[in-house]
Amino acid sequence: MNTDFDVCIVGSGAGAGPVALTLAEAGYSVVVLEKGPWFTENEFYKDELASRRRNVYTPNLNDEQHVIEEPDGRGGWSSEPTSVSGWNFWRGSCVGGSSNFMSGFFFRLKPEDFYLLSTFGPIDGANLVDWPISYEDLEPYYTRVESVVGISGRVVPHPHLEPRSTRDFPFPPTLEHPFVEQFDTACRKLGWHPLPTPRAILSNSAMNRQSCGYSGWCGSYGCSTGAKGSSRAALLNPAFETGRCEIRPHAKVYNLVSNTQGKVIAAEYYDRAGKRQQVDAEIFVVACQAIETSRLLLCSTGPRHEKGLGNSTGQVGKNLIFSAGGTGGGDIIYKKLGRTMAESLKFQGLFLNRNVQDWYFIDNPVWGRRQKGGTIDFLMEHPGPIAKAIDLIWDDHGNLRWGSPLKQALKKHFTEMREFKCEIFCDWLPTDNCFVSLDTKVKDKWGTPVARVRVGYHPHDIKIGNYLAKKATYLMRTMGVRNVYSNISGSPPPNLAAGGCRFGNDPKNSVLDPDCRAHDVENLFVTDGSFMPTGGSIPYTWTIYANAFRVANKIVKQLGG
Repeated sequence: MNTDFDVCIVGSGAGAGPVALTLAEAGYSVVVLEKGPWFTENEFYKDELASRRRNVYTPNLNDEQHVIEEPDGRGGWSSEPTSVSGWNFWRGSCVGGSSNFMSGFFFRLKPEDFYLLSTFGPIDGANLVDWPISYEDLEPYYTRVESVVGISGRVVPHPHLEPRSTRDFPFPPTLEHPFVEQFDTACRKLGWHPLPTPRAILSNSAMNRQSCGYSGWCGSYGCSTGAKGSSRAALLNPAFETGRCEIRPHAKVYNLVSNTQGKVIAAEYYDRAGKRQQVDAEIFVVACQAIETSRLLLCSTGPRHEKGLGNSTGQVGKNLIFSAGGTGGGDIIYKKLGRTMAESLKFQGLFLNRNVQDWYFIDNPVWGRRQKGGTIDFLMEHPGPIAKAIDLIWDDHGNLRWGSPLKQALKKHFTEMREFKCEIFCDWLPTDNCFVSLDTKVKDKWGTPVARVRVGYHPHDIKIGNYLAKKATYLMRTMGVRNVYSNISGSPPPNLAAGGCRFGNDPKNSVLDPDCRAHDVENLFVTDGSFMPTGGSIPYTWTIYANAFRVANKIVKQLGG
């Protein structure tokens, strides 16, 4: 059958870029349908008003929103549209998706993460399963991401270092702040292992991309040098340059059409003018991020898929996960430091780039059997002043601060100290209370049902998060950091969502087969974080990139090699 393209990819983020580049380089024609616009480096500014206050890179919540279900505290659930709550679950609607706005802290999963159920045993109320592939299956693709996307770092042996097929990263570490020496010294005195954090940020110019400019505005901001390894900069741009990959921005896909044999035959979308368009292809790949991928499959009913594509056993949308854990921090007071160190802390840009994984696995006799722990990542406060100034509106007792007291608090924070922060990552266990469905009342501006997301968490997530937070805050106090705090909760971080279409060998409890092909649709693949049955205790992006490269090879084989 003649089709417009060999492969149609819906979405353009971390799950899409590796597929587009691999297929285009293999000689196949590819079209990428992206709902948002196509920005270039010239259009990314360190504009806090644009990025954080006016959300110019995400949809207007009155046009596109979600309905979020949270525990009501009485054993039930309460729901609220995000257009009312203002809780924004979008993290970048443009070519390259949210990878444009990531911080680029890159970690590999560890071999045990692939067998969480077998290694650590069942947990009541958690839908744990093992992955259908092993770390060894994914390792070559982790390595490929290092060179193709561009990861800077330095391998340091430690008790939980995952196996590697190469000795070190292809790019040297990004420049580090002098405060790193104090951090490393404090960790070693405690018998801990301070580890350089790999970054998907080029430390040298390469691959037609500039090196890092060290502004420090990484998280939540687009990179104006191209150093950050977004799907757009690192993968889609070179895919486009092959001449075999067409990227269509402002293409909002609302339905995948399937025929009486159950195959997907076309993607229907609205273009920038709001007109309905259609494209057909031999193979379709969905990579819209976890929540929106489930939504699209549930919306795409057909003669053989009455409950939605891939949903013959009712698994689409189930077992949604986020990254559990939380944050912490404290103040480094300049007058407590030597002059040279104090002066160095007044300048933004250089990275701290340190993490601790000493408790990735926890052997605590009080808890009985060995437990899965997590990662503590340490960083300096983001340079954006508005967000911090808003925090200072409230004093330590929750009272509104205004007038002269607010001015004094602002002056003190921005001239006498710098905040030292940590981010804690641990597993968000899959449960029956975290899933995506279609809302029956709220629709987007095109008239399509929006995603209704229940965000229940497992108490075990909080237990592990608090354990790690105590370690992090203890280190900070040991270093002389003041006003130390931590915040561990069951509130989901919208930028770290996965699951909903997990892969597995059994269609009864999975949507995708081990190759990330829908069990019941032979030409439909899902390559964003939706495939993940469990998320590990790290940010997901490196794993999504690696798996998408793995699946891309499967697609090439299905197309004939």
